[in-house]
Amino acid sequence: VQLQASGGGLVQAGGSLRLSCAADGRTFSGYTTGWFRQAPGKEREFVAARKWSGGTTFYSNSVKGRFTAYRDSAKNTVYLQMNSLKPEDTAVYYCAVGPGTLIASEIRKTEVYSYWGPGTLVTVSS
Repeated sequence: VQLQASGGGLVQAGGSLRLSCAADGRTFSGYTTGWFRQAPGKEREFVAARKWSGGTTFYSNSVKGRFTAYRDSAKNTVYLQMNSLKPEDTAVYYCAVGPGTLIASEIRKTEVYSYWGPGTLVTVSS
């Protein structure tokens, strides 16, 4: 599975961006899709995840209420809508795919995701 993430860019604090993640060669159906980010000098951290079955979503405390993970089944694409962006949201954002059976205690861990996109840079200026 090859993942293609797009939608990053430069935005002022308070602005919005929408990241997209499309899969080549496979549908997202039945899988868990995750979003992670990595700021310079920091470890990769969990941002959001969405289970295909039931559509349950999970968010880190730092983005809850500002970011929304959703999908477009017809386009086989998942999205991360990011609103009220802050300078501390600046990072390279990655989409990832993992098993549909992930439970809440696992879903925030990078090691449970098998496929990763190349990342897209989001820069939020103050």
